[in-house]
Amino acid sequence: MKAKAIFAAIIAVIITAGCAGQQAAPNPTDAPASQAPAAAVTEQPKAEAPPSEEPTAPDAKLSITWWGSQTRHDYTQTLLDLYSSNNPGISFEASPSGWDGYFDKLSTQAASGALPDIIQMDYLYLATYAKNNTLADLLPYADSGALSLGDVDENLYSSGFVDGKLSGLVLSSSVVTFPYNPAVLSEAGVSEPTVTWTWDDFIAICQQVKEKTGKYGLSSNPIDTNILNYYIRQSGSPLFAPDNKSLGYSDDSAFAGFAQLYKTLVDSGAAPTPDEWTQINALGKEASPVATGDAAFTTEWSNFGVIVAAVNPDIKLAVPPYSSSGNKALWIKPGMFFSVAQTSKLKDEAVKFIDWFINSEEANAIIMAERGVPVSSKIRSYLKTSLNKQQQDMFDYIDLITAHSTQAPPPDPQGISEVNKLLIDTIDQVLYGRITPDEAAKNFRSEADAILARNN
Repeated sequence: MKAKAIFAAIIAVIITAGCAGQQAAPNPTDAPASQAPAAAVTEQPKAEAPPSEEPTAPDAKLSITWWGSQTRHDYTQTLLDLYSSNNPGISFEASPSGWDGYFDKLSTQAASGALPDIIQMDYLYLATYAKNNTLADLLPYADSGALSLGDVDENLYSSGFVDGKLSGLVLSSSVVTFPYNPAVLSEAGVSEPTVTWTWDDFIAICQQVKEKTGKYGLSSNPIDTNILNYYIRQSGSPLFAPDNKSLGYSDDSAFAGFAQLYKTLVDSGAAPTPDEWTQINALGKEASPVATGDAAFTTEWSNFGVIVAAVNPDIKLAVPPYSSSGNKALWIKPGMFFSVAQTSKLKDEAVKFIDWFINSEEANAIIMAERGVPVSSKIRSYLKTSLNKQQQDMFDYIDLITAHSTQAPPPDPQGISEVNKLLIDTIDQVLYGRITPDEAAKNFRSEADAILARNN
C-alpha cells in the first residue's frame, strides 16, 4: 500500500508538471544520450504461471508500443504486417511515438492497468517498472526454449534481469558517442577528433566552429544523466551509490566541472541556450543541426548515423572526450528492450513475436540494425555482408569502444525521472547565470540524495 501511494503521488506530480509545461527532450536510441522523460508506475498483479503450450488463439490482436523516428515507425509497421501474414490469426494494434512524452504516456497506462502487450523499454527505466511488478518475467520462456537466447551473449541479455526476473529482452547494444559533421569541421579549419582528444580539445574546437562559421560547435544540452554519468565516472566514482539511496561520488567539483563546461560553451555562443535547445529538439533527429550542416557535434547513441543516413550519409562517430585522469568511463549499453506487460493476456504470442524479432534473418533484413547492433551473433554475421556505410561505421564503433570501455553501470535507480528533471533545472539555472557551478553542485547533491533516499 505504501508503494502504491508513493507511485500515485509521482503520477500526480507528472500530470501537474505536464499541465505547467516542461522542456522538450532527443538516444538514445535512443533515448538517447540527451534526454529523459518522466516515468512512474503502479504495482500490478503478481506473476502468472510459466508459459503454456496452447495453440495460437484465433484473431489475437497484440498491442505494441515503441519510440523512434518516422523511419523506425515505417519499417516496424512493415515488420508487423509481415509477421501477421506469416502467422494467420495474429494482428497488431501499434502505438508508435517520439521519445519525448513516451514514458509519460506509459506511466499513465501503467497506473490504469492498460499497458500494451509488448513495450519497447529503455535501460533507464527498466528497474522502475520491474520492481513494481508491471512487467512479466520472461525467464520461464527462456528456460523452455520459447525465447531462444543461444546466440545472445549472456552478459548482454543478463542486463534485463531485475531482482532475479528477466524483465526485458535486450534488442541491441549501443554506446554514447559524439556524432559530428566533418564538413562543418572542415569549414571551420579544424581537424577531426581522435580517440584521445580531451574536454579542453572539445571546447576549443566548438568555439572555433562558432568563431569561423557562426554555427553551433555543440547543438545539444544535457537533459538526462547519461553524459553526466560518463563525466562523473571519469573521476573514478559511479554516479549512484550501490544501494541507490544517494549519489555515488563524494567530490562536488566533478559536477561543478560538468556544469561549467556547458556554461563556457553557451556563454560563447558555441552551444544553444535552454530555450534554443527546446526549439532544436522539436525538429527531430533527421532535422537536427548536425544532420543539416548547422552544427559540428551533438551527443547521441551509436545508431545516430544510421537514423539520419537518408538526410546526411557523411555523419561520423567520435569517442567522447577524455578527462585528464585518463580513467575508462564508457560502457556498452543495452540499446533498448522489449518487455511484456504483466497484465497481458497474450504473453505467449508476445514472446513468439519477440523471439522472431531478434532471431529471424527475415526480420533483421528489414530492421538493418536501425535500433543498434543486433544482440544475436548469428544475425550480426548475417548482416555484415549487406551493411551500408553508416551501419558498418556503427559496427566498427562498437568494436573500437570495446578497448575504451569498462563494466556497465546497473539499471538506473527508482526516482530517475525526478533526478533527470532536477538535472535539467539545475543546469538551466547555471546557463542563465542564476547560480554558480559550485552552488549547482551542492544543490544537486542535496536534492538528488533526498529523491534517491525517498524512492529506494
